[in-house]
Amino acid sequence: MQQVQFLCRSLLWVVIAICATSTSLWAQSNSNYPNKPIKLVVGFPPGASSDVLARLLATRLGESLGQPITIENRPGAGSNLGADAVARSAPDGYTLLLTTVANAINATLMPSASFDILRDFAPIGIVASVPNLLVVHPSVNVKSVQELIALAKSKPSSVIYASSGNGTGTHLAAELFNNMADIQMMHVPYKGSPQAVTDLIAGRVMVMFAPTSSVLQHIKAGSLKALATTGAQRTASAPELPTVAESGLAGFEASVWFGLMAPKGTTPDLIERLNRETAKLFTNEKWKEQLAAQGMDPLTSSSEKFAEYLRADTAKWARIIKSAGVKAD
Repeated sequence: MQQVQFLCRSLLWVVIAICATSTSLWAQSNSNYPNKPIKLVVGFPPGASSDVLARLLATRLGESLGQPITIENRPGAGSNLGADAVARSAPDGYTLLLTTVANAINATLMPSASFDILRDFAPIGIVASVPNLLVVHPSVNVKSVQELIALAKSKPSSVIYASSGNGTGTHLAAELFNNMADIQMMHVPYKGSPQAVTDLIAGRVMVMFAPTSSVLQHIKAGSLKALATTGAQRTASAPELPTVAESGLAGFEASVWFGLMAPKGTTPDLIERLNRETAKLFTNEKWKEQLAAQGMDPLTSSSEKFAEYLRADTAKWARIIKSAGVKAD
């Protein structure tokens, strides 16, 4: 019996020693972070708005952290290929994901994904957003959101809206509008915003929720008429425009947001460090100017607030996708 007790005590001390050593190595490793380049995965091809933002972010954040940040584009499956690669990466702070609203949408639109955006990642913080603009062809005789709603109610299914494709942010923004305004505009999906905007300018369709960068020049030229912006606040790119929420649909928000995430299991101190360094950019005037040039608005949040926002946004789009019967192409 005494021998058994002795062996148990010996094993206990071995376990304690191993844990102490592991904790020491872990602390030492994290205290030196980062000591090598960091990889930022983007689920869209070069030239996409997320890629442009990622490269701006990599430069600024890399300077702040003292290590280069390289961009790895992994387009495919609506950005799910990139997210899957990060979910399977080591949780050591050296592989990050530039997550977007597409990831929140895909949680419902593509339920067979090999990962769960809410379960398999550690949110770091939100960094920027691009509001859509609610625009109409000049021939559409409305000057406000309320007048558009009144037109759609007076002539059911006669108001035709364009989108950049089934299940895209521009499509779901319009379906959210339909839902909240209790109307039914008719949908014409295109294979991308450029084609949809071209037909909108030509008058083949009447309405579109379009990315600011795609339509701002056409609004200034008089080829399109803007009614509102879809962000929670007015955008710096067009401060004169009210939000849809201000225009009578309280709580409406349908922006393309961008944030940073790490694989699940990344330690809280690394998450806090990355959040702190990212938040510094919010006060950097050069960073704000660079984003404004791309039609983007800078944002910042704690990792906890970003996690809450992600959960709420995922639930919101799940509700709209299911109620409108949206299917991925």
